[in-house]
Amino acid sequence: MLTSRKSMVCLLVTGLLTVAGVELSVAEEAKQHPLIPALRVLEQSLKKIEAIPAYRATVTKTERVNDRMVTQKMKIKFRREPFSVYLYFLGDYEGREVIYVEGSNNGKLLVHETGLASFAGTLRLAPNDSLVMSENRHPITELGIEKFLLVLRKQWIEQSKYTESSVKYFRNAKLGGMTCRRIVVTHPRPRRQFPFHKTVLWIDDESGLAVRLQQFGFAVRSGADPPIVEDYTYTDLRPNVRISDRDFDENNPKYNY
Repeated sequence: MLTSRKSMVCLLVTGLLTVAGVELSVAEEAKQHPLIPALRVLEQSLKKIEAIPAYRATVTKTERVNDRMVTQKMKIKFRREPFSVYLYFLGDYEGREVIYVEGSNNGKLLVHETGLASFAGTLRLAPNDSLVMSENRHPITELGIEKFLLVLRKQWIEQSKYTESSVKYFRNAKLGGMTCRRIVVTHPRPRRQFPFHKTVLWIDDESGLAVRLQQFGFAVRSGADPPIVEDYTYTDLRPNVRISDRDFDENNPKYNY
């Protein structure tokens, strides 16, 4: 009996704890800030998306912009080098098209509207133009899975300097046809270093890619739900598709410019 109990203690001390696919010793886990394992998972997903030169997806984003909620759904073509984006809007903005290619078009967005607004022709706007930012929390230069992971990594590294973070892991979360892991990070009270009350990162089990980021603010009153500040979801993700310069050309005959 003594030998058995001793073996159990040994296993507890030297055994491995698996957190969202990252193996850590119990002793190591006890010493670490709770965000460190989450950052390791984030890094794994970041490496995967950095290895993908181009992808197509459906992006749904909800953001609080100037005290109002803006929800948009878009088909996206994305290329890493040079950073290039083509957007075709769905839903309330059906038919709007946006092209941005880093280093081209004098650094401007090429925007084609629908309906009466289309008579204005192609609008050439700076990424941070006030008209653009009236509907967006971030400029198009920060669009994409890699970009939101880089922002989140910086956020979590800064927060790992403090002790008030709570981190939980959930498996088998459904997102469309995907089964995901969720990392939920919460902070009890607003502080300068904690811009969000809760952050939820979703990672697709099959691909290992981050497919959703949700950031919630602090409730305005006790008992109220934390308000959504930004929510970016990537579904129908098709990595490593063939994408060429033609996909980011306003003269593409498939486009309505």
